[in-house]
Amino acid sequence: MLRIPNFIAVNVRHRLRNFPNPIPFLLSVSVAASLPPLRNRSPSQMAARESMMADYAKSGKSSCRACSQKIEAKALRLASVSKGNGPYDIVKWHHLRCFPLSSHSHSSPESIRGFSSLKSSDQEALKKLFAENNKSEEKVNEAVEDVRNELQETGERGSKRLRSSDQEALKKLFAENNKSEEKLCTPDVKAVVNIKFSVSDVKSNYKDATLLPKWKAFQTVIFLERDDGLHDSSKIAAFDFDGCLVKTDVKRVGADAWSLMHSSIPDKLQSLYNDGYKLVIFTNESNIERWKNKRQVAVDSKIGRLNNFIVKVKVPVQVFIACGVGSKSGKVNKKEDDPFRKPKPGMWHLMEQHFNSGIAIDMDKSFFVGDAAGRESDHSVADIKFAEAIGLKFYVPEEYFA
Repeated sequence: MLRIPNFIAVNVRHRLRNFPNPIPFLLSVSVAASLPPLRNRSPSQMAARESMMADYAKSGKSSCRACSQKIEAKALRLASVSKGNGPYDIVKWHHLRCFPLSSHSHSSPESIRGFSSLKSSDQEALKKLFAENNKSEEKVNEAVEDVRNELQETGERGSKRLRSSDQEALKKLFAENNKSEEKLCTPDVKAVVNIKFSVSDVKSNYKDATLLPKWKAFQTVIFLERDDGLHDSSKIAAFDFDGCLVKTDVKRVGADAWSLMHSSIPDKLQSLYNDGYKLVIFTNESNIERWKNKRQVAVDSKIGRLNNFIVKVKVPVQVFIACGVGSKSGKVNKKEDDPFRKPKPGMWHLMEQHFNSGIAIDMDKSFFVGDAAGRESDHSVADIKFAEAIGLKFYVPEEYFA
Protein backbone atom coordinates (compact mmCIF):
# COMPACT_ATOMS: atom_id res chain seq x y z
CA MET A 1 0.00 0.00 0.00
CA LEU A 2 1.36 3.41 -0.93
CA ARG A 3 2.39 5.53 2.07
CA ILE A 4 2.40 9.28 1.47
CA PRO A 5 4.63 11.33 3.80
CA ASN A 6 3.01 14.73 3.30
CA PHE A 7 0.13 16.43 1.52
CA ILE A 8 0.03 15.77 -2.22
CA ALA A 9 -2.04 18.00 -4.45
CA VAL A 10 -3.20 16.89 -7.88
CA ASN A 11 -5.06 19.13 -10.32
CA VAL A 12 -7.64 16.99 -12.10
CA ARG A 13 -9.27 19.64 -14.31
CA HIS A 14 -8.29 17.72 -17.45
CA ARG A 15 -9.54 14.43 -16.02
CA LEU A 16 -13.12 15.67 -16.08
CA ARG A 17 -13.01 17.17 -19.55
CA ASN A 18 -15.87 14.92 -20.74
CA PHE A 19 -18.34 16.36 -18.28
CA PRO A 20 -20.75 19.07 -19.46
CA ASN A 21 -19.36 21.72 -17.07
CA PRO A 22 -15.89 20.67 -15.94
CA ILE A 23 -14.92 22.10 -12.59
CA PRO A 24 -11.31 22.08 -11.39
CA PHE A 25 -10.71 20.78 -7.91
CA LEU A 26 -7.82 19.88 -5.67
CA LEU A 27 -7.55 16.31 -4.43
CA SER A 28 -5.49 16.07 -1.24
CA VAL A 29 -4.36 13.08 0.81
CA SER A 30 -3.35 13.51 4.44
CA VAL A 31 -0.23 12.12 6.11
CA ALA A 32 0.12 8.32 5.84
CA ALA A 33 -3.16 8.02 4.01
CA SER A 34 -4.02 5.83 1.05
CA LEU A 35 -6.81 5.72 -1.49
CA PRO A 36 -8.39 2.23 -1.48
CA PRO A 37 -10.06 0.87 -4.58
CA LEU A 38 -13.79 1.54 -4.63
CA ARG A 39 -14.61 -2.14 -4.87
CA ASN A 40 -12.74 -2.90 -1.63
CA ARG A 41 -14.39 -0.28 0.57
CA SER A 42 -16.11 -1.61 3.65
CA PRO A 43 -19.85 -1.45 4.33
CA SER A 44 -19.22 1.38 6.77
CA GLN A 45 -17.75 3.41 3.91
CA MET A 46 -20.57 2.75 1.45
CA ALA A 47 -24.33 3.01 1.88
CA ALA A 48 -26.18 -0.25 2.22
CA ARG A 49 -27.67 -1.35 -1.08
CA GLU A 50 -31.42 -1.56 -1.37
CA SER A 51 -33.71 -3.19 -3.88
CA MET A 52 -36.05 -1.19 -6.10
CA MET A 53 -39.73 -1.33 -6.93
CA ALA A 54 -41.89 0.45 -9.50
CA ASP A 55 -45.63 0.87 -9.83
CA TYR A 56 -48.35 3.46 -10.33
CA ALA A 57 -49.58 5.44 -7.31
CA LYS A 58 -52.95 4.06 -6.25
CA SER A 59 -54.01 7.37 -4.75
CA GLY A 60 -52.64 10.83 -4.16
CA LYS A 61 -51.78 10.13 -0.50
CA SER A 62 -48.16 9.02 -0.79
CA SER A 63 -45.35 11.58 -0.63
CA CYS A 64 -41.93 11.64 -2.27
CA ARG A 65 -39.15 10.96 0.23
CA ALA A 66 -36.81 13.34 -1.61
CA CYS A 67 -38.91 16.46 -2.24
CA SER A 68 -41.78 15.74 0.25
CA GLN A 69 -44.35 16.63 -2.41
CA LYS A 70 -47.41 14.46 -3.09
CA ILE A 71 -47.21 11.81 -5.79
CA GLU A 72 -50.27 12.13 -8.00
CA ALA A 73 -52.62 9.18 -8.40
CA LYS A 74 -51.70 6.86 -11.30
CA ALA A 75 -48.28 8.52 -11.67
CA LEU A 76 -45.26 6.26 -12.18
CA ARG A 77 -43.21 6.11 -8.99
CA LEU A 78 -40.04 4.35 -7.83
CA ALA A 79 -39.29 3.00 -4.38
CA SER A 80 -36.23 1.88 -2.49
CA VAL A 81 -37.05 -1.25 -0.50
CA SER A 82 -34.99 -2.21 2.53
CA LYS A 83 -35.37 -4.87 5.18
CA GLY A 84 -36.95 -3.60 8.36
CA ASN A 85 -36.88 -5.22 11.80
CA GLY A 86 -38.50 -8.62 11.46
CA PRO A 87 -40.13 -9.69 8.16
CA TYR A 88 -41.49 -6.23 7.34
CA ASP A 89 -39.99 -4.29 4.41
CA ILE A 90 -39.57 -0.52 4.55
CA VAL A 91 -40.71 1.09 1.28
CA LYS A 92 -39.73 4.68 0.42
CA TRP A 93 -41.54 6.12 -2.61
CA HIS A 94 -40.11 8.79 -4.91
CA HIS A 95 -41.08 10.69 -8.02
CA LEU A 96 -39.27 9.28 -11.01
CA ARG A 97 -37.29 12.52 -11.34
CA CYS A 98 -36.33 12.50 -7.64
CA PHE A 99 -35.14 8.90 -7.25
CA PRO A 100 -31.42 8.56 -6.23
CA LEU A 101 -30.58 6.05 -8.95
CA SER A 102 -26.82 6.34 -8.45
CA SER A 103 -27.10 4.83 -4.96
CA HIS A 104 -28.53 1.55 -6.29
CA SER A 105 -26.60 -1.28 -7.85
CA HIS A 106 -29.03 -2.61 -10.45
CA SER A 107 -27.36 -3.31 -13.76
CA SER A 108 -30.59 -3.18 -15.72
CA PRO A 109 -34.12 -1.81 -15.25
CA GLU A 110 -35.50 -5.34 -15.75
CA SER A 111 -34.28 -6.17 -12.24
CA ILE A 112 -36.74 -3.68 -10.71
CA ARG A 113 -39.66 -5.36 -9.02
CA GLY A 114 -42.84 -4.60 -10.94
CA PHE A 115 -41.02 -3.55 -14.14
CA SER A 116 -42.84 -6.13 -16.30
CA SER A 117 -46.22 -4.71 -15.23
CA LEU A 118 -45.46 -1.18 -16.44
CA LYS A 119 -46.67 0.36 -19.70
CA SER A 120 -44.22 -0.10 -22.56
CA SER A 121 -43.66 3.67 -22.76
CA ASP A 122 -42.73 3.78 -19.07
CA GLN A 123 -40.45 0.77 -19.46
CA GLU A 124 -38.61 2.62 -22.23
CA ALA A 125 -38.37 5.73 -20.04
CA LEU A 126 -36.74 3.68 -17.27
CA LYS A 127 -34.31 2.03 -19.70
CA LYS A 128 -33.25 5.46 -20.94
CA LEU A 129 -32.83 6.70 -17.36
CA PHE A 130 -30.62 3.72 -16.50
CA ALA A 131 -28.53 4.14 -19.65
CA GLU A 132 -27.83 7.80 -18.86
CA ASN A 133 -26.97 6.96 -15.26
CA ASN A 134 -24.56 4.20 -16.30
CA LYS A 135 -22.74 6.59 -18.64
CA SER A 136 -22.34 9.10 -15.81
CA GLU A 137 -21.01 6.43 -13.46
CA GLU A 138 -18.49 5.26 -16.08
CA LYS A 139 -17.17 8.81 -16.42
CA VAL A 140 -16.82 9.14 -12.67
CA ASN A 141 -15.02 5.78 -12.36
CA GLU A 142 -12.62 6.71 -15.17
CA ALA A 143 -11.86 10.04 -13.50
CA VAL A 144 -11.24 8.37 -10.12
CA GLU A 145 -8.95 5.78 -11.68
CA ASP A 146 -6.98 8.51 -13.49
CA VAL A 147 -6.60 10.42 -10.23
CA ARG A 148 -5.44 7.29 -8.42
CA ASN A 149 -2.78 6.62 -11.06
CA GLU A 150 -1.57 10.20 -10.98
CA LEU A 151 -1.41 10.12 -7.19
CA GLN A 152 0.85 7.08 -7.32
CA GLU A 153 3.09 8.63 -9.97
CA THR A 154 3.33 11.84 -7.97
CA GLY A 155 4.07 9.95 -4.76
CA GLU A 156 6.93 8.08 -6.43
CA ARG A 157 8.51 11.32 -7.68
CA GLY A 158 8.26 12.96 -4.26
CA SER A 159 5.75 15.17 -2.56
CA LYS A 160 4.93 18.65 -3.79
CA ARG A 161 4.97 20.99 -0.84
CA LEU A 162 2.14 23.38 -0.15
CA ARG A 163 2.42 26.55 1.88
CA SER A 164 1.83 25.94 5.59
CA SER A 165 -1.32 28.08 5.51
CA ASP A 166 -2.73 25.93 2.68
CA GLN A 167 -1.80 22.74 4.53
CA GLU A 168 -3.66 23.94 7.61
CA ALA A 169 -6.70 24.83 5.51
CA LEU A 170 -6.68 21.34 3.97
CA LYS A 171 -6.28 19.70 7.36
CA LYS A 172 -9.30 21.61 8.63
CA LEU A 173 -11.29 20.60 5.55
CA PHE A 174 -10.41 16.94 6.04
CA ALA A 175 -11.27 17.09 9.75
CA GLU A 176 -14.70 18.51 8.99
CA ASN A 177 -15.24 15.91 6.25
CA ASN A 178 -14.29 13.06 8.60
CA LYS A 179 -16.80 14.27 11.18
CA SER A 180 -19.52 14.27 8.53
CA GLU A 181 -18.60 10.74 7.42
CA GLU A 182 -18.64 9.51 11.02
CA LYS A 183 -22.18 10.83 11.41
CA LEU A 184 -23.22 9.00 8.24
CA CYS A 185 -21.41 5.72 8.87
CA THR A 186 -21.76 5.27 12.62
CA PRO A 187 -24.81 3.17 13.60
CA ASP A 188 -27.52 5.07 15.38
CA VAL A 189 -27.07 5.21 19.14
CA LYS A 190 -30.42 4.92 20.89
CA ALA A 191 -30.89 7.81 23.27
CA VAL A 192 -32.13 6.68 26.67
CA VAL A 193 -34.09 9.20 28.71
CA ASN A 194 -33.88 8.80 32.46
CA ILE A 195 -37.37 9.35 33.84
CA LYS A 196 -37.67 10.57 37.42
CA PHE A 197 -40.50 8.62 38.97
CA SER A 198 -41.86 8.94 42.49
CA VAL A 199 -44.87 7.35 44.17
CA SER A 200 -45.86 10.82 45.30
CA ASP A 201 -46.30 11.79 41.63
CA VAL A 202 -48.83 9.01 41.03
CA LYS A 203 -52.47 10.11 41.02
CA SER A 204 -55.85 8.36 41.07
CA ASN A 205 -57.23 10.84 38.59
CA TYR A 206 -56.12 12.35 35.30
CA LYS A 207 -56.68 16.07 35.68
CA ASP A 208 -60.44 16.39 36.33
CA ALA A 209 -61.29 12.77 35.35
CA THR A 210 -61.48 9.99 37.95
CA LEU A 211 -59.76 6.74 37.02
CA LEU A 212 -61.24 3.25 37.44
CA PRO A 213 -59.79 0.92 40.12
CA LYS A 214 -56.21 -0.30 39.51
CA TRP A 215 -55.58 2.54 37.06
CA LYS A 216 -53.24 5.41 37.95
CA ALA A 217 -51.79 8.51 36.29
CA PHE A 218 -48.22 9.77 36.09
CA GLN A 219 -47.71 13.07 34.30
CA THR A 220 -49.45 12.55 30.91
CA VAL A 221 -49.53 8.74 31.16
CA ILE A 222 -52.33 6.55 32.50
CA PHE A 223 -51.22 3.04 33.44
CA LEU A 224 -52.66 -0.19 34.80
CA GLU A 225 -51.15 -0.53 38.25
CA ARG A 226 -50.73 -4.32 38.29
CA ASP A 227 -52.83 -6.91 36.50
CA ASP A 228 -53.31 -10.15 38.44
CA GLY A 229 -50.79 -12.79 37.36
CA LEU A 230 -48.49 -10.35 35.59
CA HIS A 231 -44.80 -11.32 35.80
CA ASP A 232 -41.93 -8.99 34.90
CA SER A 233 -39.55 -10.47 32.37
CA SER A 234 -36.49 -9.89 30.19
CA LYS A 235 -38.69 -10.75 27.19
CA ILE A 236 -41.24 -8.10 26.24
CA ALA A 237 -44.04 -8.67 23.71
CA ALA A 238 -45.34 -5.15 23.11
CA PHE A 239 -48.41 -4.11 21.14
CA ASP A 240 -50.34 -1.08 19.98
CA PHE A 241 -54.07 -1.28 20.81
CA ASP A 242 -56.43 0.42 18.32
CA GLY A 243 -56.05 -0.99 14.82
CA CYS A 244 -53.66 -3.67 16.07
CA LEU A 245 -55.40 -5.73 18.76
CA VAL A 246 -58.92 -4.30 18.37
CA LYS A 247 -61.11 -2.63 15.77
CA THR A 248 -62.51 0.70 16.92
CA ASP A 249 -64.31 3.64 15.35
CA VAL A 250 -63.53 7.26 16.18
CA LYS A 251 -67.25 8.05 15.89
CA ARG A 252 -68.18 5.52 18.59
CA VAL A 253 -67.35 5.73 22.28
CA GLY A 254 -67.94 3.36 25.15
CA ALA A 255 -66.33 0.38 26.85
CA ASP A 256 -68.02 -2.10 24.49
CA ALA A 257 -67.40 -0.24 21.21
CA TRP A 258 -64.69 -2.58 19.92
CA SER A 259 -64.05 -6.04 18.48
CA LEU A 260 -61.00 -8.26 18.07
CA MET A 261 -58.82 -7.36 15.11
CA HIS A 262 -57.90 -11.01 14.52
CA SER A 263 -59.50 -14.16 15.91
CA SER A 264 -56.05 -15.65 16.62
CA ILE A 265 -55.13 -12.92 19.13
CA PRO A 266 -56.24 -14.69 22.38
CA ASP A 267 -54.34 -17.90 21.57
CA LYS A 268 -51.28 -15.97 20.38
CA LEU A 269 -51.10 -13.88 23.55
CA GLN A 270 -51.66 -16.93 25.76
CA SER A 271 -48.80 -18.71 24.00
CA LEU A 272 -46.47 -15.76 24.55
CA TYR A 273 -47.43 -15.57 28.21
CA ASN A 274 -46.75 -19.30 28.65
CA ASP A 275 -43.33 -18.83 27.00
CA GLY A 276 -42.32 -16.31 29.68
CA TYR A 277 -43.05 -13.07 27.85
CA LYS A 278 -44.52 -10.07 29.60
CA LEU A 279 -47.32 -8.61 27.49
CA VAL A 280 -47.37 -4.80 27.32
CA ILE A 281 -49.71 -2.43 25.48
CA PHE A 282 -48.42 1.02 24.50
CA THR A 283 -51.27 3.14 23.11
CA ASN A 284 -51.83 6.81 22.28
CA GLU A 285 -55.13 8.46 23.23
CA SER A 286 -54.97 12.22 22.74
CA ASN A 287 -58.77 12.55 23.08
CA ILE A 288 -58.28 12.31 26.83
CA GLU A 289 -56.32 15.55 26.63
CA ARG A 290 -58.35 17.20 23.87
CA TRP A 291 -61.86 16.51 25.17
CA LYS A 292 -61.68 19.00 28.01
CA ASN A 293 -65.46 19.09 28.42
CA LYS A 294 -65.84 15.32 27.95
CA ARG A 295 -62.61 14.08 29.49
CA GLN A 296 -64.36 11.63 31.83
CA VAL A 297 -66.17 10.10 28.85
CA ALA A 298 -62.88 9.67 26.98
CA VAL A 299 -61.15 8.13 30.01
CA ASP A 300 -63.98 5.70 30.78
CA SER A 301 -64.24 4.66 27.13
CA LYS A 302 -60.52 3.93 26.70
CA ILE A 303 -59.96 2.22 30.03
CA GLY A 304 -63.24 0.31 29.72
CA ARG A 305 -62.18 -1.12 26.36
CA LEU A 306 -58.79 -2.14 27.71
CA ASN A 307 -60.33 -3.82 30.77
CA ASN A 308 -62.80 -5.73 28.61
CA PHE A 309 -60.07 -6.74 26.18
CA ILE A 310 -57.94 -8.20 28.99
CA VAL A 311 -60.96 -10.17 30.21
CA LYS A 312 -61.55 -11.43 26.66
CA VAL A 313 -58.02 -12.69 26.01
CA LYS A 314 -57.67 -14.15 29.56
CA VAL A 315 -54.01 -13.18 30.03
CA PRO A 316 -52.48 -10.50 32.29
CA VAL A 317 -51.30 -7.41 30.43
CA GLN A 318 -49.40 -4.29 31.43
CA VAL A 319 -50.84 -1.12 29.87
CA PHE A 320 -49.57 2.42 29.28
CA ILE A 321 -51.76 5.12 27.71
CA ALA A 322 -50.12 8.30 26.39
CA CYS A 323 -52.71 11.07 26.73
CA GLY A 324 -50.64 13.97 25.45
CA VAL A 325 -50.93 15.64 22.08
CA GLY A 326 -48.55 15.12 19.16
CA SER A 327 -48.25 16.08 15.51
CA LYS A 328 -51.00 14.78 13.23
CA SER A 329 -48.53 13.04 10.92
CA GLY A 330 -47.11 10.89 13.72
CA LYS A 331 -43.63 12.27 13.05
CA VAL A 332 -41.47 13.43 15.92
CA ASN A 333 -41.68 17.15 16.63
CA LYS A 334 -39.23 18.02 19.39
CA LYS A 335 -40.97 21.24 20.42
CA GLU A 336 -44.61 20.15 20.38
CA ASP A 337 -44.87 16.39 20.97
CA ASP A 338 -45.57 14.97 24.40
CA PRO A 339 -42.47 12.97 25.53
CA PHE A 340 -44.56 9.86 26.23
CA ARG A 341 -46.58 9.86 23.02
CA LYS A 342 -45.47 7.48 20.28
CA PRO A 343 -43.29 7.71 18.24
CA LYS A 344 -41.31 9.13 21.15
CA PRO A 345 -40.08 6.27 23.40
CA GLY A 346 -41.07 7.75 26.77
CA MET A 347 -43.64 5.04 27.62
CA TRP A 348 -41.08 2.32 26.92
CA HIS A 349 -38.46 3.98 29.14
CA LEU A 350 -41.03 4.38 31.91
CA MET A 351 -41.82 0.67 31.79
CA GLU A 352 -38.18 -0.36 31.48
CA GLN A 353 -36.88 1.81 34.32
CA HIS A 354 -39.73 1.66 36.83
CA PHE A 355 -42.18 -1.14 35.98
CA ASN A 356 -40.04 -4.21 35.27
CA SER A 357 -38.49 -4.93 38.70
CA GLY A 358 -35.05 -3.84 37.46
CA ILE A 359 -34.84 -6.79 35.06
CA ALA A 360 -32.70 -6.02 32.01
CA ILE A 361 -34.65 -6.41 28.77
CA ASP A 362 -33.39 -8.81 26.11
CA MET A 363 -33.76 -6.68 22.97
CA ASP A 364 -33.06 -9.63 20.65
CA LYS A 365 -36.07 -11.53 21.98
CA SER A 366 -38.40 -8.57 22.50
CA PHE A 367 -40.54 -6.97 19.77
CA PHE A 368 -43.33 -4.50 19.02
CA VAL A 369 -46.46 -4.97 16.85
CA GLY A 370 -48.31 -1.94 15.49
CA ASP A 371 -50.38 -0.83 12.53
CA ALA A 372 -49.00 2.72 12.02
CA ALA A 373 -46.12 1.73 9.76
CA GLY A 374 -46.14 4.45 7.11
CA ARG A 375 -47.83 2.38 4.43
CA GLU A 376 -50.05 4.14 1.94
CA SER A 377 -53.24 3.30 3.87
CA ASP A 378 -51.77 3.95 7.34
CA HIS A 379 -52.67 7.04 9.34
CA SER A 380 -49.07 7.66 10.47
CA VAL A 381 -45.60 6.21 11.04
CA ALA A 382 -45.84 6.41 14.83
CA ASP A 383 -45.53 2.68 15.57
CA ILE A 384 -42.63 1.82 13.31
CA LYS A 385 -40.74 4.94 14.42
CA PHE A 386 -41.43 4.03 18.06
CA ALA A 387 -39.86 0.61 17.49
CA GLU A 388 -36.90 2.12 15.63
CA ALA A 389 -36.27 4.66 18.41
CA ILE A 390 -36.03 1.84 20.93
CA GLY A 391 -34.26 -0.72 18.74
CA LEU A 392 -37.07 -3.30 18.74
CA LYS A 393 -38.00 -5.75 16.02
CA PHE A 394 -41.20 -4.54 14.37
CA TYR A 395 -44.19 -6.37 12.90
CA VAL A 396 -47.52 -5.26 11.47
CA PRO A 397 -50.57 -7.06 12.94
CA GLU A 398 -51.74 -8.78 9.74
CA GLU A 399 -48.33 -10.47 9.48
CA TYR A 400 -47.86 -11.30 13.15
CA PHE A 401 -51.37 -12.65 13.78
CA ALA A 402 -51.83 -14.33 10.39
